[in-house]
Amino acid sequence: MALRIDTFDNRSGGNTLYKALTHPHAAEAARWLLAALAARAPVAIYDANGAAAGFDAVFGLSGVETAGVYVQEVARIGARVLGHIARPLTDLAGSTAAAVFVAAFDAERTIAQLQYLRPARAEMFSLDALRLPDDRLTNRRRYLDPLNFATNFAFFRDADGLHTRLSTINYWSGYGAGDVTCWLSLFDGNGELLADWCECCAPARALIFDSREIRARFRLPEFAGQLFLHIVGAAGHDVVKYALDIFADDSAGAGISATHDANAWPADRYAGLPAPAPGERVLLWVQNSHPVLIPAGAVELNPMGEGRAVPIPEPIAPFASRAVDVARLLPGLAWPRQIELRAGKHMVRPRYEVVESGRRRIAHVNVEREDLDPDPNISRLGDALGKGYLLPAPILPRREWRSVALATPMATRQTEMPIAAIVYDRDGNEILRHRLGRLPRAHATALDLDELAGIDALRDGYGHIELVYDFSAGGEADGWLHAIFRYYRRTTGHAAETSFGAHVFNTILTYRDEPQSYSGRPPGLSTRLFLRLGDDSRDTLCQLIYPASRPWRPLSATEIILYDRAGREAAMARLAIPCSGSRLWRYHDLFDAATRTRAGTGAYAIVRDKTCRLFGYHGLVAADGAFSLDHMFGF
Repeated sequence: MALRIDTFDNRSGGNTLYKALTHPHAAEAARWLLAALAARAPVAIYDANGAAAGFDAVFGLSGVETAGVYVQEVARIGARVLGHIARPLTDLAGSTAAAVFVAAFDAERTIAQLQYLRPARAEMFSLDALRLPDDRLTNRRRYLDPLNFATNFAFFRDADGLHTRLSTINYWSGYGAGDVTCWLSLFDGNGELLADWCECCAPARALIFDSREIRARFRLPEFAGQLFLHIVGAAGHDVVKYALDIFADDSAGAGISATHDANAWPADRYAGLPAPAPGERVLLWVQNSHPVLIPAGAVELNPMGEGRAVPIPEPIAPFASRAVDVARLLPGLAWPRQIELRAGKHMVRPRYEVVESGRRRIAHVNVEREDLDPDPNISRLGDALGKGYLLPAPILPRREWRSVALATPMATRQTEMPIAAIVYDRDGNEILRHRLGRLPRAHATALDLDELAGIDALRDGYGHIELVYDFSAGGEADGWLHAIFRYYRRTTGHAAETSFGAHVFNTILTYRDEPQSYSGRPPGLSTRLFLRLGDDSRDTLCQLIYPASRPWRPLSATEIILYDRAGREAAMARLAIPCSGSRLWRYHDLFDAATRTRAGTGAYAIVRDKTCRLFGYHGLVAADGAFSLDHMFGF
């Protein structure tokens, strides 16, 4: 059973009403409001801006006796709202209601306008009962300003010798913000609130939350749940982005892993969940993002490309977390098959965890689009956009690592993916091109780069791969090409994986919203990437790729700017990356020990380039061979 509320629209962005209704600190007030309405029934509902259905979807108005639903917009008169035929607001005066519920925020003016229509002795209520305190608002004059709900969830665990560290910075200062306040709420696996606090952050300063420090500060038991973040004072950007590291007391055991921000709007479906390979367990972390129960059977899994779906049989409490062994629901399904998650908008982008030989690695599934049809224009864009949509990923030094790619369907109407893989060396020379054909939705084709003829020609042993559309044998595409990329350490058996989607890169011509820009309109032709850094015990690796749909500037003008935790610049290094090439570097090599000491604990780097759009991957590397890898985020 899907939650019947709009959470995200790919044309207009996130739905602020959804965030306002489901905010953890609005839940208690919503329950009070429901009880107050039930006690004063019958209730006339004025659906001022269409918010009544959203409130009902989250909290339910079925227990409230309703005396009618009223609307202001003439075109809505006679439509069905909450099971009632909507009446004109001018009829409200004749209602016998004992209370009027104005289903809107910032309702003071609206309530004042209704006084002459107010039924005799009727008490007035509104969604302002759910309003957060003013110290948690960026714009106190307009409650549903998106900047009032710069929020996100993070997987967060400190249990069984496993720890979590979230890293980001006050990047809102780049859009004109000053100090920001980060309000945090930590929930355990049962959805119980363990801690609630706030921290201030000056412009460009690092924000780092370590589960060990938080557990010690609040004297908490072990937990495996989620951390809710709410930024107050944000500017220009209502998305909370972060890097997330998961590591163990003994890195030779569980190892280290990395993932990133949770994409703060729940979706109906997610894809890119791998079935377990032999010797693996795949645990899907189902984390309820709402203040209401996920009913038993409301979330389902199905093998990609198959209609049969198996429900998760247990209910999941508000804000609770549950690790689901996918093999228990889909026995016999094995890598490289994939799984589709029918999430019903009950959770933000979930994580999955692969457990093998006592080691763990974590990654995330991706939003599966339901609004996307195949685009016949894409096959005709070659003259204008060259390679067009492309998906770049590292090929790590082959002497040490084995690299594998698995294309993942990421739209419900995708029936095939006509794909080729192009391999480039570090200097942008095409080494080989491998056609995968028209992969069906239910394909089981993992591309092991070790098996490609000509791969040994990679200079210095590393480079990158680009998955592109290949229409040589026909087929259709929608521009929403995704893939999982897996990396295995040959000598130690450690592994890591990440996933991402295709974009158009580094052409001044635009198509739809491509090449994307983090700020402003397309084309995006500049780079600003965040890189969290390791310490003396764990070095940081970073591979920067310069992908280009058409030939662009021959060399990048890339700056790696090192900052200390307070946001003060400590040093800078420069790289010149050839077009269609890449550079793999490590923190300990690029900056000497004295510079790293000056930057100190909590240092970070910004990758800046004003001449081209780079795509980056980062990870931590331990002395014993444990490593992590994930793609970087920009802002």
